[in-house]
Amino acid sequence: MNSLRTVVICLVIVCATWVSPAAAVAPGWSALPVPPATAPTVTVKDLAARGPSEAWASGYEHTPDGLRPMLYRWDGTAWSRDTTFPGAGEPGWLGKVQFVGEEVWIFHNRAGEGEILRRSADGWSAVPLPRTLRVYQDFTAVPGAAWVVGEDDTGLKVLRYDGSGWTTQSTPDDVHYVMGVTARTADDAWAWADTGTGPAVLRWDGTAWRDAKVSLPPNSNVHTILLEPSGRATIGGGQYSDAPPRTYLMTWNGHAWRTTHPPLGDTHTEALVRGPDGALWLPVRSDRAYQSKYARLDGPRTTFSYGPERTNAIDVKPRALARAGSSLLSFGTVEIYGSKPTLMSERRGG
Repeated sequence: MNSLRTVVICLVIVCATWVSPAAAVAPGWSALPVPPATAPTVTVKDLAARGPSEAWASGYEHTPDGLRPMLYRWDGTAWSRDTTFPGAGEPGWLGKVQFVGEEVWIFHNRAGEGEILRRSADGWSAVPLPRTLRVYQDFTAVPGAAWVVGEDDTGLKVLRYDGSGWTTQSTPDDVHYVMGVTARTADDAWAWADTGTGPAVLRWDGTAWRDAKVSLPPNSNVHTILLEPSGRATIGGGQYSDAPPRTYLMTWNGHAWRTTHPPLGDTHTEALVRGPDGALWLPVRSDRAYQSKYARLDGPRTTFSYGPERTNAIDVKPRALARAGSSLLSFGTVEIYGSKPTLMSERRGG
């Protein structure tokens, strides 16, 4: 019996030896160099990746003369600054980045005028909006359609581009303001709005914008809606009551909504993405000044990981996250003691 027990223990040890190296080489976060911006203060707006060899990060610099657009490109090896787009040296800012077919589309506030930058194999071009808005709130694009939401002096505006021209779309009567918009196809777009009775989710079905009849948590708002080709949808937001604010997620599985409250405090979920491992990922407020922190949400289980240690860092803030093939990319800012925040990027996987 003792001999048999010895053999079993030895087999367990051998199996553990075979398994451990695989666990040990599980990819962690590594720092990626980013060429510094020309201004001392920057704001990151968005990050989107088509695959492991193409990603774009947008935002703006704060200069003495006002805001200036900022755009960086990842080619699979390094980040580089792109200043070749129309209006690169003019006042303004860049917003959401979208991939439409083989093109890259980016919303551009160009000295107050709204336009969509389009980059194809022939270079950059621009599609101007049909009217100037006082507020450009959000933008999304898919093959065959694009939307810009905001408001002008006459109120709420939802503008739709069909590839040849723009139309102004109406929303349900009690909608006061549209905070964000996203789309899966030209006939399946979602928006989150402020109404007379509180926040609501709207859905475009190819004919009209309608109330999607989503029962959001009481005393809550919506930060983002993540749509996936499979038909799955995830709503992320914050819930406010007498207790401390807390983050909530609502997931649509094709039949019903399921609401969870992962242990994220009051984390803003705008950067929520589906990772290559099938889990949801987002950057969270770090409890370590010298490291970034990311949450991984896999069903009911929430785990955390940290970025690389940065010498003399006092604030590391990844602002945007994107899946890039089999890896995750983040883009944001890092503040080193004695200097102003500069750009940073990190990658998990290779």
